[in-house]
Amino acid sequence: MSQRPPHSLRHTRRILLSATLVGSALLAACGTGNDGSTATTSPAVTSTPTATPTPAPVAQKKPNILYIMADDLGYSDIHAMGGEIDTPNLDALVAQGRILTNHHTGTVCAITRSMLISGTDHHLVGEGTMGAPSDERKGLPGYEGYLNDRALSVAQLLQDAGYHTYIAGKWHIGSGIVGAASGSGQTPDQWGFEHSYVLLGGAATNHYAHEAAGSKNYTEDGVYVQPGQPGQPGGTGGSPATFYSTDFYTQKLISYIDANHADGKPFFAYAAYTSPHWPLQVPEPYLHQYAGKYDAGYDVIRDARIARLKTLGLIPADFTPSAGFARNLTRSPATTNNGTSAAKYTNAIHSPADGYVDYGAGYVNKKWADLTPLEQKAQARYMEIYAGMVSNLDHNIGLLIQHLKDIGEYDNTFIMFQSDNGAEGWPIDSGADPKATDEANAQEPIYSTLGTDNGLVSARRLQYGLRWGEVSATPLSQLKGYMGEGGVSVPAIIHLPGQTTTLPTLSAFTHVTDNTATFLALAGVTPPSTPAPALIDPATGVDKNKGKVVYNNRYVYPVTGVSLLGVLQGNATGAVHTQAFGDESYGRAYLRSADGKWKARWTEPPSGPVDGHWELFDIGADRGETNDLAAANPTIVNGLVQQWQQYLSNVGGVEPLQPKGYY
Repeated sequence: MSQRPPHSLRHTRRILLSATLVGSALLAACGTGNDGSTATTSPAVTSTPTATPTPAPVAQKKPNILYIMADDLGYSDIHAMGGEIDTPNLDALVAQGRILTNHHTGTVCAITRSMLISGTDHHLVGEGTMGAPSDERKGLPGYEGYLNDRALSVAQLLQDAGYHTYIAGKWHIGSGIVGAASGSGQTPDQWGFEHSYVLLGGAATNHYAHEAAGSKNYTEDGVYVQPGQPGQPGGTGGSPATFYSTDFYTQKLISYIDANHADGKPFFAYAAYTSPHWPLQVPEPYLHQYAGKYDAGYDVIRDARIARLKTLGLIPADFTPSAGFARNLTRSPATTNNGTSAAKYTNAIHSPADGYVDYGAGYVNKKWADLTPLEQKAQARYMEIYAGMVSNLDHNIGLLIQHLKDIGEYDNTFIMFQSDNGAEGWPIDSGADPKATDEANAQEPIYSTLGTDNGLVSARRLQYGLRWGEVSATPLSQLKGYMGEGGVSVPAIIHLPGQTTTLPTLSAFTHVTDNTATFLALAGVTPPSTPAPALIDPATGVDKNKGKVVYNNRYVYPVTGVSLLGVLQGNATGAVHTQAFGDESYGRAYLRSADGKWKARWTEPPSGPVDGHWELFDIGADRGETNDLAAANPTIVNGLVQQWQQYLSNVGGVEPLQPKGYY
């Protein structure tokens, strides 16, 4: 695989003219036009030679950008989005911001993060799937498993424009430091982040760290670090004495902001939290904050969320929520040829009508009434710990925002909060009946240790499973890893600089690549757009530079997201995206029609239709994806599938021969 040269921190910074901030709730951001251009003001000139010249206005600082990403947080987990979990700081952010009810991501962490940084489709920039695939796509362009050298970086572009750039938390789009044998220049310091303290992989084995000497899971400013080792955070003689991921990342980001605050330059700060991703762990008082809260089970909590979502006006009174995955007391069997060389798997391109009939086994998925008392006790405890993690996350978000107020930067800061994908429903025991695991966890000596720090490199891998994942995704369909709205639509909140009152929810379809375009528009940065010169492959006649632009002597894919600034400021109305929008990962797929009415969705059997057909939903009227209209509308389905195939071809995506999720 190609390696990216460590060039990015040696770029010459170009300082752009500052935009004038408008302090009202509607026009508060940065005096940029809809085209992203920055207005300038000429100094006044007097009419007589004896008059004292009027000085030029002092340009105000460009807005800071604080971007906060939760990890695997479900659509309705936070209180402002209908949840029962106590999140007062996010509630306060909504009171001086607005909710985006139709914001979308990729299906999994790394895919979303690659699109955030690059501003374009993940297949183009190295994360066609999360990490390098192990199937027939391994080694193909776009499947490197890290942010490749054909990507732009929003952090680099902001740094070029005079911003300080910081990240603390999860990176997950490249692990090779400069000079590493496995790949060089993949860490945040090589992608425009001035300071960084990051978990390189997709999940911590212990939120309390306890890293082994010489481990390569974390870096600070491009150098491997081992929290928990002597002299390092969480280690003997280190500061802080205890490393808990969410608490630590908050304080690290604050320290980065404070270190350069005196120079008056704006900052882009990315709080990439790893909470509430498993392993479920949280310190007191959060560990027992929700004791007894979830004893009533899945349906009671889910129904209460649906009722509150309707009361808040976030879904209409006649909204039909997803019913969730089917009840399965045993695993449905795989087809006879599954796992053999004779298998011909149903996928988004090959249907049973063409002889592709194979698929894998299903998952055990029980209702609350199906559980024994011990299973219920364990399941309730998992959700209690998860909720505690969310409240701890909210507490830390509050610390970040309060710090901005304390240093006088809150009124000049654009704040965005969201999850990186839908709720995590990884089935306990990998889809088999988790009864034995749950009943063991419900008894001593294990029960009292659930969610605590065991002091080891690897904590107990505690997850809350499919049914609680569905509760987190309420009222939407499917989960992380899937293309249903519950997998790719996430809670999102935006606060404009100077905003002091809440604004109506934004219900237009938006996407994580739009974040990138919005950040650049806020900073008055015009993304690179000069077309790259043609590079014709003599063997195929294909132009390898098709669609690329020139940036810093590299040929890269441009930002394709749409700036939300005009909509957020009230200068634009209507749809943000007016063209068809598609995605694919793990062979799962969707295509949203240009007019926003239809959504075609493909999921492999047995989670999806056993006959392998593309489902069709009137997504404007049925966001819960409850009524499959494919049989009655074959022409519409065929048209959307053709558009999806064209999309996949345009981004260099390859449908796997055996589609299956990341777990």
